[in-house]
Amino acid sequence: MTGACADCLRRGELLSLLAANIDRSVGARAGERARDLLALGDRELAAAVAPTGWRAALAAAADRARGTAASRGEAGWAMCPHGTGLPPGLDALGRSRPRALFGRGDARLVAGLGPERAVTIVGSRRSGAYGREVAHELARELAIAGIVVVSGLALGIDSAAHEGALAAGGATVAVLGPGADRAYPRSAGGLYRRICDAGAVVSELAPGVPTFRWVFPARNRLMAALAGVTVVVEAAERSGSLITAEMAIEAGRTVGAVPGPVTSPRSSGTNRLLADGAALVRDCRDVLDLLLGPGSVPPQPRGPAVSGHCGPVMAALDDGAATADAIASAAGIGFSATLVALARLERDGYVRGDHRGRWTRTTLRPPAGGRGGS
Repeated sequence: MTGACADCLRRGELLSLLAANIDRSVGARAGERARDLLALGDRELAAAVAPTGWRAALAAAADRARGTAASRGEAGWAMCPHGTGLPPGLDALGRSRPRALFGRGDARLVAGLGPERAVTIVGSRRSGAYGREVAHELARELAIAGIVVVSGLALGIDSAAHEGALAAGGATVAVLGPGADRAYPRSAGGLYRRICDAGAVVSELAPGVPTFRWVFPARNRLMAALAGVTVVVEAAERSGSLITAEMAIEAGRTVGAVPGPVTSPRSSGTNRLLADGAALVRDCRDVLDLLLGPGSVPPQPRGPAVSGHCGPVMAALDDGAATADAIASAAGIGFSATLVALARLERDGYVRGDHRGRWTRTTLRPPAGGRGGS
């Protein structure tokens, strides 16, 4: 562990030692109560949740913090204002701001992450194909525009957002509730490792802390503060994503929501956010306007070079062809070659197919001079 002092690390160690006590204290009001407790100082927090053992907890946390500050290794890193620095957006949390972050991956990315270059994307774990597709595309285009995508590694929308950013070769930060030393959920292990390689995973709890109810609303406040805009893609009426949106508003951030079918329970929460005044998010352009200002001109989304039959296939799509037969005819190539080209273009993010066998272009453009012929 490097980049953090023992005084700041003590808070994370204390939270880790008292995690079970905090969980019993918050009861059924995890979202509301956790924020109140995290605004307390070390002594007040320990006395509130461990009235008979708070002195021992403080002493143990101090001992562990000294050991963590002195350790070196490949298990991860820690940062605090007196060392590497903390992301400036966390200042919006006031007294509940974490004193240190523990993480894996690119510590410099996290330390220098300002709200003006980050967007948080959240939504339902039980998302539908519509929500996952929107989250993936939003994150991919934001990453291409140089924006860091922040989310929570959960199943559904969170994972789709991380995947979208990674597909574009961009940076993404996963904020975990339990310790950042392992994936949560465990099924996201592969994605967790890819994020460690291409971005960062962070937590305010020391490594090794298991999962408790209160750690999720606690981490939601970090996601809300880190980014200038929080986008809720798909959420039911009672969803942790709505807690994140509420925390983003409290932190002075902008909240956007993606509209969904009025008949879908998965979209009831996002539609209510829109009715209550959240910004309408239809595409990446809407998010960039919220983050950078209307009419801002970020880098045009560009994908990898296009070669072979892919060029004529894209030209046919741009001219209005929509089915594989029509595309093959317009491009002047065989049907099998057209299917191969469409598969490559879909992999690279240039086209999207639907269940009816129709193909459409995305907003991604090839690099300058990057569309070859056959």
